[in-house]
Amino acid sequence: MVNYENLSERAKNIRRNIIRMIYNAGSGHPGGSLSCADILTALYFGKMNIDPEIPDMKERDRFVMSKGHSSPAIYATLFERGYLKEDDLKGFRSINRSLQASPDMIRVKGIDMSTGSLGQGLSAGCGMALASKMDDLDYNVYVLLGDGELQEGMIWEAAMFASQYKLDNLMAIVDLNGLQIDGKTDEVMSLGSISKKFTAFGWYVVEIDGHDFDQIFGAFNIFEKVTSKPMLVIANTVKGKGVSFMEDECKWHSQVIGYEEYKKAMEELR
Repeated sequence: MVNYENLSERAKNIRRNIIRMIYNAGSGHPGGSLSCADILTALYFGKMNIDPEIPDMKERDRFVMSKGHSSPAIYATLFERGYLKEDDLKGFRSINRSLQASPDMIRVKGIDMSTGSLGQGLSAGCGMALASKMDDLDYNVYVLLGDGELQEGMIWEAAMFASQYKLDNLMAIVDLNGLQIDGKTDEVMSLGSISKKFTAFGWYVVEIDGHDFDQIFGAFNIFEKVTSKPMLVIANTVKGKGVSFMEDECKWHSQVIGYEEYKKAMEELR
C-alpha cells in the first residue's frame, strides 16, 4: 500500500530544494522542474528498483531525464532519496562542482545518462532497455520527456526502434505542461494528438493527471501487464506547479528568482 501522504511531503521537499538551488545559483529552469516533481517522487519512492547504497547495481531500474534542463528536479529527488548530500545541492551550477546545468552520469551518483541536448534521451533509453533483454538482467527503463522535446525528429526514430524490438520494459513519460521557452507548444510547433501518434508507432498509451498519485501508480500497474510493446504515459501537468505565481507562466521556463519571489515561493511550499 502506497503512503500518499508521505509521497506528497517528499514531493514538497523536492520542490523546496528546486527553488532553493535555482535561487542560490542565480539561474536555472524552475517551471519544468516543478511540473515533474510528483512523477519523480512516485518513481523514486514507490516504483523503481534502486538502492542508494549500491548505485551501480546491475539489476537496478534505470531513469533518463531526457529534458536535461530540468536537472534541479532530478538532483533534488536524488538528494531526497539519499544519493546526494546537502552540500552537493549548494554547488548547483558552480564551477568545479558536480551538479551542473545538465545531468552528468560520470560525476553524479545516481544519474544513469548524461543529457541536455533535447531529443536524445529516448534513444539512450531504448539502448538500455534492449541491453536489459540481451543481458537477461530484467530491469525496467523510465524516460522523462518534455512535450516541447517531442518536436525533435530523433524522438520518432527512437519510437520506431522501441516498437520494432518490442521493448516492453521501457516506459516513456511526457511531462505535458503545454509550455516551452518560446511560448505554448501548440503555437510554437503543434504536436497534434500525441496519443494517436505514439499508438500509430506501435506503443501502448495511457493519459493521466501527472499530479495525482492514484493515476500515476495506476499507470505503473498497467505497465506491469503490457507485453511486447513499449508504453507511453502522457502526464498532464502544470508548469511551475506548487508556486502560485509560477504556475502556467511561460516566463518561468527559465528565469532568475529574486529574493522576494524566493521568500514567497518557500512560504507557499511549507
